[in-house]
Amino acid sequence: MTHPKQEQAVLYVNNHADGKVKVAATDIDGILRGKTMRRDKFLSILEKGFGFCDVVLGWDSQDSAYDNTEFTGWHTGYPDTNAKIDMGTFRKVPWDNDLPFFLADFCSEDDKILPICPRGLLKQIKQRAIEMGYTAAFAEEFEWFNFAETPQSLEEKGYRNAQPITPGMFGYSMIRSSQNKAFFNDLFDLMEKFDVPIEGLHTETGPGVYEAAILYSEDVVEAADRAVLFKTGAKEIGYKHGIMPSFMAKWRHDLPGCSGHVHQSLWQNGVNTFYDPNAEHHMSDVMRSYMAGQLYCLPHILPMFAPTINSYKRLVEGAWAPTTVTWGLDNRTTALRALPGSPKSTRLETRVPGSDVNPYLCMAAALASGLYGIKHGLKLEQPHSVGNGYADKRFGTLPRNLGEATAAMKSSDVAVELFGKPFVDHFTATRDWEWRQFAKVVTDWELKRYFEII
Repeated sequence: MTHPKQEQAVLYVNNHADGKVKVAATDIDGILRGKTMRRDKFLSILEKGFGFCDVVLGWDSQDSAYDNTEFTGWHTGYPDTNAKIDMGTFRKVPWDNDLPFFLADFCSEDDKILPICPRGLLKQIKQRAIEMGYTAAFAEEFEWFNFAETPQSLEEKGYRNAQPITPGMFGYSMIRSSQNKAFFNDLFDLMEKFDVPIEGLHTETGPGVYEAAILYSEDVVEAADRAVLFKTGAKEIGYKHGIMPSFMAKWRHDLPGCSGHVHQSLWQNGVNTFYDPNAEHHMSDVMRSYMAGQLYCLPHILPMFAPTINSYKRLVEGAWAPTTVTWGLDNRTTALRALPGSPKSTRLETRVPGSDVNPYLCMAAALASGLYGIKHGLKLEQPHSVGNGYADKRFGTLPRNLGEATAAMKSSDVAVELFGKPFVDHFTATRDWEWRQFAKVVTDWELKRYFEII
């Protein structure tokens, strides 16, 4: 079936003076991997898709091949897998001569989305919501640090002593944003033209750190597309200004980490099902079951919210990131922050994710676990945490590192019910790999602590 945007997109591609098109898909870490095609090549692959080397699903963020995955590896010879263009993702890249741009999904030979395709997984969870009668409205917000560096200068420094674009701790500062107003304004304006609208942009507390709230979408896949494209777009725009953004969850132990909070609500026939004017705090039974599902599933699927070694350096007490399985009313110390308000604005903020997440997997985890609570009729019996959520350990704490979190997910029947065994096996294998790479490295901390004294 022809997508409504297809005719418009094809017309634009045919008439663009450059005669080329950008296409991309994310790997398991949420990193965009893509290529630029000739116009005639692009037009020839619209129906059946194109071959994309499946190594992008078989290596890590440093292009090192996994040695423990079944889908692809040296044992398969790394053949092409099929990637199909999603015409609904048509955009123009405003900082690159308005080149046409499209996202793609990885598919099997029989044209079904691969179970390990991150964007495809979110599409499947979206369909689950639809079958249950819901439309999922989502949005993600990011904090990230910006540096007066280039990839080359930082590599020459050995990734030490990175220079932030501004000094000091100055959240919500009008002065700091004006000091880099060309970048700040380009980020806001060019993202709008890229169909990644920013609702709000400001400095956060920390040297050179910004926060952007991306405008919500009534389509959860579109919300994740915006989040993925924001991260890559911010880097491309930053490079033009001599600025290097980093979405690392925690780049320095003595500074706050960077969040990737996810806002969400479920709708039916234009009505927000999270809102009930007659319920306590105006939180409906649907919202309560959704939250109960997330709290129950959280320890089973944490690597989808915290996928890297560094993620867990952010999840420490007193650092504006949660460590306990808790919820609260407008409480920024808990895992879930309930925001009951008007019929339109009532929503849930899941505060566990950092800015290093793969938005497709993060939103799939949030939506699937919330739907799990509704499907199983879970009740939000645990009381909301008042005040310091870090001290409220009655209902458990989050795993302390990627190794613990991956082991829990790997053996979880809940995770398999939510995402299927092929995805769980592949994803946890990639996280096992990440944990093993870290475990064998001698760190600066060890050298300083043990080299002379022990």
